[in-house]
Amino acid sequence: MVKVPGFFWRLFPGLVWRIPNHQGKIYLTFDDGPNPSTTEFILDTLDQYNAKATFFCTGANAETYPKLYKAILEKGHAVGNHTYHHLSGWQADDESYYDDVSRCAEVVKSNLFRPPYGQITLSQIAMLKPLYRIVMWDVMAGDFDEKLRGEHCFLNVIRSAHEGSIIVFHDSAQAEPRLKHALPRVIEYFSVGGYQFEPIPA
Repeated sequence: MVKVPGFFWRLFPGLVWRIPNHQGKIYLTFDDGPNPSTTEFILDTLDQYNAKATFFCTGANAETYPKLYKAILEKGHAVGNHTYHHLSGWQADDESYYDDVSRCAEVVKSNLFRPPYGQITLSQIAMLKPLYRIVMWDVMAGDFDEKLRGEHCFLNVIRSAHEGSIIVFHDSAQAEPRLKHALPRVIEYFSVGGYQFEPIPA
Protein backbone atom coordinates (compact mmCIF):
# COMPACT_ATOMS: atom_id res chain seq x y z
CA MET A 1 0.00 0.00 0.00
CA VAL A 2 1.86 3.08 -1.27
CA LYS A 3 -0.58 5.70 0.01
CA VAL A 4 -2.25 5.09 3.37
CA PRO A 5 -6.01 5.75 3.05
CA GLY A 6 -7.46 8.50 5.19
CA PHE A 7 -9.81 6.15 7.04
CA PHE A 8 -6.75 4.56 8.69
CA TRP A 9 -5.95 7.94 10.23
CA ARG A 10 -9.49 8.20 11.54
CA LEU A 11 -9.38 4.68 13.01
CA PHE A 12 -6.17 5.49 14.92
CA PRO A 13 -6.27 9.25 15.52
CA GLY A 14 -3.74 9.09 18.34
CA LEU A 15 -0.95 8.03 15.98
CA VAL A 16 1.07 10.40 13.79
CA TRP A 17 0.35 9.72 10.10
CA ARG A 18 1.48 13.03 8.64
CA ILE A 19 2.49 16.46 9.93
CA PRO A 20 0.42 19.24 8.33
CA ASN A 21 2.27 22.51 7.82
CA HIS A 22 2.41 25.51 5.53
CA GLN A 23 6.19 25.74 5.21
CA GLY A 24 6.76 23.13 2.49
CA LYS A 25 8.13 20.55 4.92
CA ILE A 26 8.32 16.84 4.11
CA TYR A 27 9.54 14.14 6.49
CA LEU A 28 11.83 11.36 5.24
CA THR A 29 12.12 8.34 7.51
CA PHE A 30 14.36 5.28 7.30
CA ASP A 31 13.48 2.02 9.04
CA ASP A 32 15.48 -0.95 10.31
CA GLY A 33 19.04 0.43 10.42
CA PRO A 34 21.72 1.26 10.94
CA ASN A 35 23.21 -0.99 8.27
CA PRO A 36 26.70 -1.07 6.70
CA SER A 37 25.21 -1.51 3.22
CA THR A 38 23.10 1.62 3.23
CA THR A 39 23.47 4.02 6.17
CA GLU A 40 26.54 5.86 4.89
CA PHE A 41 24.95 6.22 1.45
CA ILE A 42 21.80 7.68 3.01
CA LEU A 43 23.79 10.11 5.15
CA ASP A 44 25.93 11.24 2.20
CA THR A 45 22.84 11.72 0.02
CA LEU A 46 21.07 13.76 2.68
CA ASP A 47 24.19 15.88 3.14
CA GLN A 48 24.27 16.76 -0.57
CA TYR A 49 20.88 18.46 -0.25
CA ASN A 50 21.20 19.72 3.33
CA ALA A 51 18.26 17.45 4.13
CA LYS A 52 17.44 16.06 7.56
CA ALA A 53 15.57 12.85 8.33
CA THR A 54 14.46 10.46 11.05
CA PHE A 55 15.98 6.98 11.43
CA PHE A 56 13.85 4.38 13.20
CA CYS A 57 16.55 2.03 14.44
CA THR A 58 16.31 -1.44 15.90
CA GLY A 59 18.20 -1.80 19.14
CA ALA A 60 20.07 -4.83 17.81
CA ASN A 61 21.44 -2.93 14.82
CA ALA A 62 22.28 0.16 16.87
CA GLU A 63 24.31 -2.04 19.21
CA THR A 64 25.96 -3.98 16.38
CA TYR A 65 26.94 -0.85 14.42
CA PRO A 66 27.55 1.84 17.06
CA LYS A 67 29.71 4.01 14.78
CA LEU A 68 26.94 4.21 12.19
CA TYR A 69 24.38 4.98 14.89
CA LYS A 70 26.64 7.72 16.25
CA ALA A 71 27.11 9.14 12.74
CA ILE A 72 23.34 9.52 12.32
CA LEU A 73 23.19 11.65 15.46
CA GLU A 74 26.32 13.64 14.65
CA LYS A 75 24.84 14.61 11.28
CA GLY A 76 21.89 16.20 13.07
CA HIS A 77 19.24 13.62 12.23
CA ALA A 78 16.59 12.31 14.61
CA VAL A 79 16.32 8.70 15.75
CA GLY A 80 13.38 6.64 16.89
CA ASN A 81 12.74 3.33 18.62
CA HIS A 82 11.85 0.45 16.26
CA THR A 83 11.91 -2.30 18.91
CA TYR A 84 15.05 -4.28 19.67
CA HIS A 85 14.40 -7.33 17.46
CA HIS A 86 12.13 -5.79 14.77
CA LEU A 87 9.18 -7.38 16.51
CA SER A 88 5.67 -7.57 15.08
CA GLY A 89 3.09 -6.39 17.57
CA TRP A 90 0.53 -8.72 16.02
CA GLN A 91 2.67 -11.76 16.79
CA ALA A 92 3.84 -10.85 20.29
CA ASP A 93 2.01 -10.66 23.59
CA ASP A 94 1.90 -7.25 25.20
CA GLU A 95 4.48 -7.99 27.89
CA SER A 96 7.04 -9.34 25.41
CA TYR A 97 6.43 -6.41 23.09
CA TYR A 98 6.86 -3.85 25.86
CA ASP A 99 10.06 -5.56 27.04
CA ASP A 100 11.48 -5.48 23.50
CA VAL A 101 10.67 -1.78 23.11
CA SER A 102 12.22 -1.10 26.53
CA ARG A 103 15.38 -2.96 25.59
CA CYS A 104 15.68 -0.86 22.44
CA ALA A 105 15.22 2.27 24.55
CA GLU A 106 18.41 1.43 26.43
CA VAL A 107 20.30 2.01 23.17
CA VAL A 108 18.09 4.33 21.12
CA LYS A 109 17.34 7.36 23.25
CA SER A 110 14.17 8.85 21.79
CA ASN A 111 10.52 9.46 22.53
CA LEU A 112 9.63 8.59 18.92
CA PHE A 113 8.44 5.05 18.21
CA ARG A 114 7.45 3.24 15.04
CA PRO A 115 6.07 -0.33 15.14
CA PRO A 116 7.83 -2.67 12.70
CA TYR A 117 5.61 -3.50 9.71
CA GLY A 118 3.15 -0.96 11.14
CA GLN A 119 1.75 -3.85 13.17
CA ILE A 120 0.58 -2.84 16.63
CA THR A 121 -2.49 -3.67 18.69
CA LEU A 122 -4.81 -1.28 20.49
CA SER A 123 -3.58 -2.50 23.87
CA GLN A 124 0.05 -1.96 22.82
CA ILE A 125 -0.82 1.55 21.65
CA ALA A 126 -2.42 2.28 25.01
CA MET A 127 0.66 0.93 26.78
CA LEU A 128 3.21 2.92 24.74
CA LYS A 129 1.38 6.16 24.03
CA PRO A 130 2.14 7.75 27.43
CA LEU A 131 5.85 7.22 26.73
CA TYR A 132 6.23 7.73 22.99
CA ARG A 133 5.01 9.68 20.02
CA ILE A 134 3.94 6.77 17.82
CA VAL A 135 4.84 7.65 14.24
CA MET A 136 3.33 5.88 11.26
CA TRP A 137 3.41 7.24 7.68
CA ASP A 138 1.25 8.23 4.76
CA VAL A 139 3.60 7.26 1.88
CA MET A 140 5.56 4.01 1.48
CA ALA A 141 8.32 3.91 -1.15
CA GLY A 142 8.21 0.11 -1.34
CA ASP A 143 12.00 -0.22 -1.56
CA PHE A 144 11.90 -3.39 0.57
CA ASP A 145 9.97 -5.18 -2.21
CA GLU A 146 12.43 -7.11 -4.38
CA LYS A 147 9.81 -7.42 -7.13
CA LEU A 148 9.90 -3.66 -7.71
CA ARG A 149 12.44 -1.61 -9.60
CA GLY A 150 14.01 1.50 -8.18
CA GLU A 151 12.13 3.67 -10.65
CA HIS A 152 8.83 2.30 -9.34
CA CYS A 153 9.83 3.35 -5.83
CA PHE A 154 10.70 6.83 -7.05
CA LEU A 155 7.34 7.17 -8.80
CA ASN A 156 5.50 5.77 -5.76
CA VAL A 157 6.80 8.66 -3.69
CA ILE A 158 6.54 11.61 -6.07
CA ARG A 159 3.00 10.66 -7.10
CA SER A 160 1.74 10.33 -3.53
CA ALA A 161 3.75 12.66 -1.26
CA HIS A 162 2.96 16.29 -0.60
CA GLU A 163 3.52 18.92 2.07
CA GLY A 164 3.40 17.27 5.49
CA SER A 165 3.92 13.72 4.22
CA ILE A 166 5.86 11.17 6.24
CA ILE A 167 7.70 8.96 3.74
CA VAL A 168 9.18 5.53 4.52
CA PHE A 169 12.38 4.19 3.01
CA HIS A 170 14.44 1.35 4.47
CA ASP A 171 18.00 1.41 5.78
CA SER A 172 18.68 -2.24 4.93
CA ALA A 173 20.63 -4.51 2.61
CA GLN A 174 17.36 -5.87 1.18
CA ALA A 175 16.29 -2.40 0.07
CA GLU A 176 19.73 -1.28 -1.15
CA PRO A 177 19.37 -1.38 -4.97
CA ARG A 178 15.98 0.33 -5.00
CA LEU A 179 16.92 2.79 -2.27
CA LYS A 180 20.08 3.87 -4.09
CA HIS A 181 18.13 4.52 -7.27
CA ALA A 182 15.11 6.23 -5.78
CA LEU A 183 16.31 8.27 -2.81
CA PRO A 184 18.53 10.83 -4.61
CA ARG A 185 15.84 11.36 -7.24
CA VAL A 186 13.12 11.87 -4.64
CA ILE A 187 15.18 14.43 -2.73
CA GLU A 188 16.16 16.27 -5.90
CA TYR A 189 12.58 16.29 -7.20
CA PHE A 190 11.12 17.86 -4.09
CA SER A 191 14.10 20.16 -3.48
CA VAL A 192 13.68 21.66 -6.94
CA GLY A 193 10.01 22.14 -6.07
CA GLY A 194 10.98 24.24 -3.04
CA TYR A 195 10.29 21.65 -0.35
CA GLN A 196 12.41 21.13 2.78
CA PHE A 197 13.25 17.86 4.48
CA GLU A 198 13.22 17.95 8.26
CA PRO A 199 13.35 15.43 11.12
CA ILE A 200 10.12 14.54 12.87
CA PRO A 201 9.81 16.71 15.96
CA ALA A 202 9.89 14.89 19.28
